[in-house]
Amino acid sequence: MFRVTVLKKKDLIKYFVILILTIITILGLTKYFNNLKKLDLQVYANDGEIQEAPPNEGLFDYDLTGCIDTTSAIVGSVNNNNAPDTRKDEKNIYEEILKSQIGAIENLAPEQKEGATEEKLAENNEPQIQEDTAPKDNSEQENKVQLAKSGLPTEVVTQNPINLSFNAEYGAVKIKNGTSFELTNEMMEPNINIENKNILLFHTHTCESYTSSEKFPYTPTGNYRTTDLNFTVARVGDELESHLKQYGYNVIHDKTYHDYPSYNGSYTNSLATVEGILKQTPADIIFDIHRDAIGSRSDYAPCVKIGDDVAAQIMFVIGTSEGGLWHPNWKQNFKFAVKVQQKAEEMYPGLFKPMTLTKYRYNQHTGKFASIIEVGATGNTLEQCNNSMKYLAKVLDEVIH
Repeated sequence: MFRVTVLKKKDLIKYFVILILTIITILGLTKYFNNLKKLDLQVYANDGEIQEAPPNEGLFDYDLTGCIDTTSAIVGSVNNNNAPDTRKDEKNIYEEILKSQIGAIENLAPEQKEGATEEKLAENNEPQIQEDTAPKDNSEQENKVQLAKSGLPTEVVTQNPINLSFNAEYGAVKIKNGTSFELTNEMMEPNINIENKNILLFHTHTCESYTSSEKFPYTPTGNYRTTDLNFTVARVGDELESHLKQYGYNVIHDKTYHDYPSYNGSYTNSLATVEGILKQTPADIIFDIHRDAIGSRSDYAPCVKIGDDVAAQIMFVIGTSEGGLWHPNWKQNFKFAVKVQQKAEEMYPGLFKPMTLTKYRYNQHTGKFASIIEVGATGNTLEQCNNSMKYLAKVLDEVIH
């Protein structure tokens, strides 16, 4: 006997529909996961946003291990909302996964940086320098530069002054002579001709910074020091560079770290940098821009009010050959500093403090008109120091042109 099962037409249709739906489901899932795989190869990070990469550009493999919980939560949410199974929604799911992972990475970075003091980083001999977020192209900044005006009322307004001693004068220029050289009028007379008008700016102590302010707040990574160049003397150099370029000068501004991770050897490091630059672009006018430090007087903020601007005072430091190092240019350097400060006293009296003549060379043998300029002190704000660069640039243009 054979058992015969009789299928009704209704049952045949039912089983056929189930079969078709099963095939469609399998094909749909296959396409779904294939699209995810393709999208994995097309996602990249750009300026903190997740976007589709152009063909063959910006591709990277992102490690999704550890994302299982996040993936489950997102997919579960999509299923509960009965979202349509489209390519757009697949991409949104994947973007959420990546954003959650990138957010986790970004949250860890500040904690690692906060514990990385300069001393610890120096021990590792691996400078973990914060990225310089200043604009790479200064053209936009230069276009916004407001050049200094002449004939403005000027007054020294330092709130916590110190005794500024000097022992030599040339006209209105005051000089603190820290050498055994007897300064004669012939030595100080600024009878110089400036032929090469290229200007080189650099920083032996690149990490020197100022008092944090509302306009320029920052977290120091040392005693009035930071590796963020937006808040150091390098930013002051940017300001001087922008103004000088507005006057038409060719300016080379080097912001290499010379005092980080190790402060020792800073002048040896900066000498190598300057000599390398001069081989490519000869320049007679060379400024090593620093921030002054007056012992324990962290509140010292030498200021001059010019018109409506409060600007940090500036000080020339001129080296000589008395320390025993070869320095054939020091008298030329000295005359140039006298010429600049003399013009500054005519235009903006008090912009400069008495200059210092020292027995040390400070790499000033590299140029005919080389000098250190100390811009402000630890008590000054970056805004005040930037203001002083506007007026220094105006004075330099009067002297150089």
